[in-house]
Amino acid sequence: MEVFTKIEVKDNNIEQALRVLKRKLQRDGFFKVVKLKSVYEKPSEKKKRILQENIKRVKKLNKLKNRI
Repeated sequence: MEVFTKIEVKDNNIEQALRVLKRKLQRDGFFKVVKLKSVYEKPSEKKKRILQENIKRVKKLNKLKNRI
């Protein structure tokens, strides 16, 4: 699946366009995926990582629920 992101360059301001692109990639989780794919991860380590991410996500959601 290919996803295209379109960034408009206004007034030849490439630095601002790069900042916008990096922000969009960061929000989409692109850099995290690239980091994970750059080295081999053992299946047992992958399971541990996913479990920890899920625990962290649930704790964060519970904290937000308690605020309301």
